[in-house]
Amino acid sequence: MTPAKAARTGLMGGTFNPIHYGHLLIAENACEQFGLDRIIFMPTGHSPHKDERQILDAGRRCEMVRLAIADNPRFSCSDYEITKSGVSYTYLTLRAFQDRFADHSLYFIMGADSLADFDSWRHPEEISRLCTILAAVRDELNMEHLLPVREQLEQKYATHIEFINTPGFSVSSRLIRQRVADSRSVRYLVPEVVRQYISRHQIYR
Repeated sequence: MTPAKAARTGLMGGTFNPIHYGHLLIAENACEQFGLDRIIFMPTGHSPHKDERQILDAGRRCEMVRLAIADNPRFSCSDYEITKSGVSYTYLTLRAFQDRFADHSLYFIMGADSLADFDSWRHPEEISRLCTILAAVRDELNMEHLLPVREQLEQKYATHIEFINTPGFSVSSRLIRQRVADSRSVRYLVPEVVRQYISRHQIYR
């Protein structure tokens, strides 16, 4: 009898302040390119890399993620990092999810621009051991620069890093917050349910 193929689970962390179509495109392309069975969106709690004074409360960020992904059966949202105590370090999150999904192969989705800072993350060697890293490439990033960075990290940590290729979509959460603050439209930058939530609750104004 042929053994069952291990499920492939992607973990996509981020502040999602707010979630937008760029995030969703990355997740959808990761599923398509690497045969992922599911992606768990994980809004950050206490991030070591962000100024928390600029971040909306976790409950509302999580609710916007749930609204944005409700129509995709492969997508789910976890409040693991926003309910745990202490700083949200990626290696600890990966350890916890390895215990939860012991028979799954884990894939961690990150921005390709974060590769240059990967050495400064807490226990990058542990992250590399626990998952395959999928780095989302943006159009403006120079692949000639990224390729040697990837090679160096793969050799240093005996890991495997893949690039997620996504259609060009120039949007950021900061841009959306600024447009809302300036009373400008964010239609077609975020899912309509997220736009309505922002408007209804007067967020980012």
